[in-house]
Amino acid sequence: MGDNAYVRLVRENKTYRQFWLAAFISMFGEWFNTIALFLLILKYTDSELLLGILMAVRMGCFALMQPFFGLLADRVNRKKLMIITNVLQMFLALVFIAVDGPEDMWWMFLCSGGMMAMHGLYVTAERAALPNIVRSEDLTTANALDSATWSTALCLGAFTGGLVVSEFGVNVAFVIDSVTFLIGTILLIPLTVPQTFDKVSSGSIISSAFKDIWIGQKRIKSDPRLFRIIFAKTSWNIAGGGLAGVFLVLAGNDIEFVGAALGFGIFFFARGVGTGIGPILARRLFKNSEKWPRLIGLLIVVSGLFYLLVGFSLNGPLLLTLALVTLAHTASGGNWVLSTVLTQQWVEDEMRGRVFSTDMLLLSLGQVISTISAGYLVEHDYVNLQQGILSYACLMILSGCIFTLWNPRSTTHAHKSVE
Repeated sequence: MGDNAYVRLVRENKTYRQFWLAAFISMFGEWFNTIALFLLILKYTDSELLLGILMAVRMGCFALMQPFFGLLADRVNRKKLMIITNVLQMFLALVFIAVDGPEDMWWMFLCSGGMMAMHGLYVTAERAALPNIVRSEDLTTANALDSATWSTALCLGAFTGGLVVSEFGVNVAFVIDSVTFLIGTILLIPLTVPQTFDKVSSGSIISSAFKDIWIGQKRIKSDPRLFRIIFAKTSWNIAGGGLAGVFLVLAGNDIEFVGAALGFGIFFFARGVGTGIGPILARRLFKNSEKWPRLIGLLIVVSGLFYLLVGFSLNGPLLLTLALVTLAHTASGGNWVLSTVLTQQWVEDEMRGRVFSTDMLLLSLGQVISTISAGYLVEHDYVNLQQGILSYACLMILSGCIFTLWNPRSTTHAHKSVE
C-alpha cells in the first residue's frame, strides 16, 4: 500500500472521514482542558501528589466502568453512544469555570473523572466500530491514522492550550473544550455505522450484564495470544503513566523562561509528535504481522531506553530533552497501533467491545498505579525529578523485557464458541 493510502482513505471513505474529524476535534479540546486543570492544581495547592491523583482519578474513572462500557458497545448502537458521551462532556467542560480555590479541588477531580468515564465509553465504541467502516486492507492504515490523529490533537491541543491559558486564562480553555464536543457531535449525527449484534446476548442489559461480560472474558482466555496482547499497553503504562502524566508535567513547570502552562504544552507537544510518528513508522516498517507480537515488547524496551536518556539530559539543552521525549513516544506509538490492530483482527465484531474494554481497563489500572506512586514519591522527597525519570525508565525497560519473553503457545485453530 502506497504512502498516499492515508489521503486515499480520508478522501474516498466519507463515513471514516467524518468519524476521524469528530474524534480529532473532540480530542483537541480535551487537551485545553487538561492543561488548564494542571495549572489550577499548581496555582491553588502547589502539590505534586495532587497532579498524580488527578491523573489517577481520571484513569480510574476511565477504567472503573470499562467492562460495562464494553458490553454497551456490543449491545447498543455505537454511534448513539458516541453522541451521548460528547453531549455530556460538552456540559461537564463548562462546570470547571466555577473552580476558584483549593476547597474546590474535590469536585473538580470528580467532574474530571466523569469526563474521562465518558471518554472511555467513546473510545471503546469508536475502536469497536472502526473495522466496520473501513475495508480490511485499510485497517492498519486507519489505526495508524487514528493514533496519529490522537497525537496531532495532543500536539496542537496541548501547545495551543498552553498559549490560550497563558494569554486568556483557564476559563477560555474550558469554553473552547465545550465547543469542540459540540462540533464533534454535529459531525457524527449524519453517519451510518454498521454493527453486528450477538444473538446470544438478548434481553435487559442490566439483568444479563454479568453473564455477557463473563462471555467476553472467556473469549479472551480462550486464546493465549489474545490474552497476552491485551497486556501490551498496560506493560508500557505501568511506568509510562508516571513518566508522561507526572514527571513531564513537572519538567514543563521547571522551564524558567516560559510560564507553567506553556511549559506543560511544550513537553506534551513533544510527546504528541512521537506518538504521531510511531504508528506511521510502524505501518511502513513492520509489514509482517506475524512478527508484531514480539516487536510490541521490544518497542516498550526502546521507549524505556529513550526515557533513560531523557533523565540524563535534564540539565542539558532543552531541545535535546524534547527530542528524546519524542523518540520515547515514537516507540510507544508503535506499540499502541500494532497491539490495537492485532486485537481488531483476532476478535469478531460482536465480542470486540468487551475485549477492548478489558484492554482499556488494564492499561488504566496500570496508569493509576504509576501516576499515584510517582506523585507520592516526589511529594515526599523520596526522589527528585531526575531520579524519578531514571527509576521509572528502568521499570519500563524491565516491563518490556518481561512482555517480550512471555511467549504463550500459538492457537492456530479457529475460534470456538465460548458461550
